[in-house]
Amino acid sequence: MELFQAGAHWGGREETAEACARRVEVLFQRLGRCDAAYARWFEYGYSRSNALRHPFEPTAETFLRYFGKRKHRLGKDGFIFEAWTGQEQQGRGGLLSLTCGSGLPFYANGCLLHLPREGEAAKRVLTVPVLTEVVRAMVAAWAPDGCAVISEDDPVAKKALAGSRACLGWLTYFSRKRGRVPALPKPVRLEPMEEQGTLLILTPELFSLENPEHVALAERVRERLEKAGLLPPRAG
Repeated sequence: MELFQAGAHWGGREETAEACARRVEVLFQRLGRCDAAYARWFEYGYSRSNALRHPFEPTAETFLRYFGKRKHRLGKDGFIFEAWTGQEQQGRGGLLSLTCGSGLPFYANGCLLHLPREGEAAKRVLTVPVLTEVVRAMVAAWAPDGCAVISEDDPVAKKALAGSRACLGWLTYFSRKRGRVPALPKPVRLEPMEEQGTLLILTPELFSLENPEHVALAERVRERLEKAGLLPPRAG
């Protein structure tokens, strides 16, 4: 099974530790309602045994305490945090990392969740209904410019998401301020998202870069989104 990750990004937005802590609480609470895989969390550590010794309750008070520590500060502007669900599997499934509170252009605000690859958790989570709720959690927490669920085998999308830039994924959210999403070919589905933007779902089944029909559909959709100004033109 391909590896997937869900990521949200937003531009410079300076926020206090208190404001960021409230946003992170919303994120973890909403993720906890998405699937049992996100019911418990640990501080990310240098080893599995180290991480398992540091469980935490995902409350605003907890995150405010973390953001008061030097290791979770991003210079004088912004906060960083990593958490893990405790699931031992390939591909860092269950790892969540975030950067928030930064108003400076060289610190990219964003949130990245590595999705399960193995076992029952992957069967449950890697579905459109559950991933739609994962995206909703990120939108509710961060009010991002964009959000996408991408295959880690897509180097262009992976690089864009890591750099807090727009990209096309299996599921893709566009903030309303980015512009209107154009009509798209079937089986693509569009849904309103938290009254803040639009969610684009490429395929009802698991998207795969090894499926030529999926790749061709993504190419047609990408061309229309580029013409609408929602995605940047590809280099070359």
